[in-house]
Amino acid sequence: MDDNNFKDRFCIVGLGMTEVGHLPGCTPRMMEVEAGRLALADAGLQPEDIDAAIQGESDPGGGVRPRFDDAFPRMLGLPVKVYFTVGRGGEVATLALLAATQLLNLGIAKYVMIAGARNDWSRTQKIRQTGRRGQVFMEKEGVWGRPFGAVTAASFHGLLATRHMEEYGTTSRQLGAIAVAERQWACLNPQAYMYGKPMTIEDHQNSPIVVAPYHLLDICLQSDGATAFIVTTAERAKNLRKPPLHIMGIGFGEHMGKLWWEKKNYTNLAVEAAKKDAFRMAGIELKDIDVAELYDCFTAEVMLQLEDYGWCKKGEGGPFVEAGHIGPGGDVPVNTGGGLLSSHHLGNLTCVAEAIIQLRGEGGARQVKDAEIALATGHGGEIVSGQMCSIHSSLLLRR
Repeated sequence: MDDNNFKDRFCIVGLGMTEVGHLPGCTPRMMEVEAGRLALADAGLQPEDIDAAIQGESDPGGGVRPRFDDAFPRMLGLPVKVYFTVGRGGEVATLALLAATQLLNLGIAKYVMIAGARNDWSRTQKIRQTGRRGQVFMEKEGVWGRPFGAVTAASFHGLLATRHMEEYGTTSRQLGAIAVAERQWACLNPQAYMYGKPMTIEDHQNSPIVVAPYHLLDICLQSDGATAFIVTTAERAKNLRKPPLHIMGIGFGEHMGKLWWEKKNYTNLAVEAAKKDAFRMAGIELKDIDVAELYDCFTAEVMLQLEDYGWCKKGEGGPFVEAGHIGPGGDVPVNTGGGLLSSHHLGNLTCVAEAIIQLRGEGGARQVKDAEIALATGHGGEIVSGQMCSIHSSLLLRR
């Protein structure tokens, strides 16, 4: 397909979200089934309408991958002719949406359900009870883990933040401004885990250092929960229950081609190629974006994306967020549901779901007025420890 045959040909027509946060006793598949049931009801479809299904697998590592005999299509009674799993780190939703559009384009499917779940919070409780986390990481990481204890995501993602601080004078308070802005959005979102729990910059600064320079409040949540989408062609979407959301463009970037030990590579993400392709397909510019749902596993990732997409120049992300641009009332609404930092962490399923809510006008107190075009990004899947070689995705949706 060329760009003219892709833009606006495929639509998201159903969204299902379970409760998120702490859901002890709920397995990932149980939650995916519930999210899928809610997505069917949202779209006004029946199980027999769904003829393809994709699972977004965003396990961050250390967990047990699902067996296919407990797949959500079987448990939900979907008569699918194709089912498979995609995912790389936190990048699951856009990969799954890309695959879904091709199933539709080739006539293999008429309606595709995408579902993904995480049970990080519940799993962490079990790890704490057994005390095996460090041992598991050392066994997996070998010499990477043994000299310094357990290697965690914060350990190597923090290298991005420290390098940005060294190069541009970025401060911890500026990183904290991102966390505070997202908490402000979360306090407008009754579904967010941090709803009703406001935070100040002093709260951020007084929270404990986990891995320098990251305070506890620079780090995303651990969540239980699931989200499901239904995708179909624009023609079929016309007569369904909810107004369709058109997929305008998709793009991917990859740090794999860069030398991971070059310090200059620690002050950017693999945005350039992803942005170029997605915006080319969509035929729009950055100024056309009404809401930006940016993957925010840590605060520095938000700052880097603000710079790499072009909302501010490289090195100016700190002053930009301190000036209030990204919070409620700002001119660049970012992570309007609270994001991974203050709402819930289901990989970039979180980002895409909030983009859908905003474009439908269903955001309630957090709704961005006249939101027509949304950017949702994804990130993750380190190939070499130390952050380098991570995938980045750009997804553009419109109402």
